[in-house]
Amino acid sequence: MSLLLRLLILPLALLLALPAAAKGDDAPLFEAVHAFLYEQSQALGDEVMIEVHPPAGQFPACQAPEPFLPGQRELAPGRVSVGVRCGEEGRQVRYLQAELSVFGEYPVAARDLAAGETLQRDDLRLARGDLGRLPRQAVREIEAALGQQLTRSLREGSHLLEAMLRTEPLVERRQRVVVEARGQGFRVSREGEALEAGGRGERVRVRLTNREIIEAEVIGDARLAVIF
Repeated sequence: MSLLLRLLILPLALLLALPAAAKGDDAPLFEAVHAFLYEQSQALGDEVMIEVHPPAGQFPACQAPEPFLPGQRELAPGRVSVGVRCGEEGRQVRYLQAELSVFGEYPVAARDLAAGETLQRDDLRLARGDLGRLPRQAVREIEAALGQQLTRSLREGSHLLEAMLRTEPLVERRQRVVVEARGQGFRVSREGEALEAGGRGERVRVRLTNREIIEAEVIGDARLAVIF
C-alpha cells in the first residue's frame, strides 16, 4: 500500500475506532489522542492497536486539543494516561485513559539451552507477539544477547530476561593477571591476582604482588587496566 493511500486511510480508521459516545463533539478530542499515540508508538513495534476510553464525566467540547504525556514519561505498552490541553493557550487540561497494544518481534531460544552456554546467533530465533505481555526485563533484540552467558537453563521457545545473561568472564577469581597502569606518556604493567571474576568493561578487585588491593577494568583475557 502506498504511503499516500495510508495517509488517506488513517484518519478514517481512527474515526471508526472511536467509542460510540465520542462520535459527536468529542470526536476531535479522541481523534487527536489516537493520532498522538499512533505517532509516539511507532518506534515500539511494527503493529499498534489503540483503544481510548471515554471520560467518566461529562465535559464541554475540547477546542484545539493538544495531547501530551504527563510527566514527560516514555511511552510503553499497556495502560496509558494522556493529558490534553484544550481551549485558548491550552489553559484547560483533561486526562484520558487508553490501552496500547504493540506487536513486534523478540528473541526466544531456538533450542533447549543449558546454563553456562555462550549464546550464538543460531541459538536464538525471532518470535512475534504482544510486546506489552512480556516481562519488563525481557530482552528485545538478538544482538543484545549474543556473546552473553546464560545463568540458567532455558527451554526452546522461551523468552530471555536480562537477569538470565552475564558477560562471558575474561578474568576468573584467583587467576594470575596483568594490570596495566596507563597515563599521558607512560604505561606500566604489574602482575596480580584477581579477587573476583569479570567480563570486558567490568571493574574487579586485584591484589598486587606487594599485597596492595586496587580496582581495575577488564580489557582482555587476564588483562586489566587502570587509567590515570
